[in-house]
Amino acid sequence: MTRTTRRTRVRAALVTATALVTAATVSVGVSQAGGSKAPQKPSKKQIAALFDRWNAALRTGDPEKVADLYAKDAVLLPTVSNRIRTDHAGIVDYFEHFLRNKPVGEKKRTVVDILDSDSAIDTGIYAFTLTDPKTGAERVVEARYTYEYEKRGDRWLIVNHHSSAMPEG
Repeated sequence: MTRTTRRTRVRAALVTATALVTAATVSVGVSQAGGSKAPQKPSKKQIAALFDRWNAALRTGDPEKVADLYAKDAVLLPTVSNRIRTDHAGIVDYFEHFLRNKPVGEKKRTVVDILDSDSAIDTGIYAFTLTDPKTGAERVVEARYTYEYEKRGDRWLIVNHHSSAMPEG
């Protein structure tokens, strides 16, 4: 092999290698710039588990911990009050009274609808065991519920919560 032939082959190899590196770099740049993944939708199981987080906050007995699970502009239509709560102070006030009954919730039926990557609705029936603070007597209240959740920043918050006692019982 002559020196000229060897130089020609080396140049051809370098040109090919440079072209491959350039193509790979452009390809990665395009996928990072324009091919960013859409936010991932939560699973129905993840949304249903938000009730467990809320129920655990109830068990702390701290109305602030419960209210912190609600967005600042949340609406609460509570089970055992006729007042609609539309701000943090109102939600805290409701839970100050409700938590005196040491509520323990249990879902009986749940239907979760994932609206998009940042919003979902959990609707169904739950039952609360409530303990009378004076007598210690327990009673169970079944209610219909709807929680509307939005992901704000990195937290799922309740933006609308409606709960009403079952009309038939």
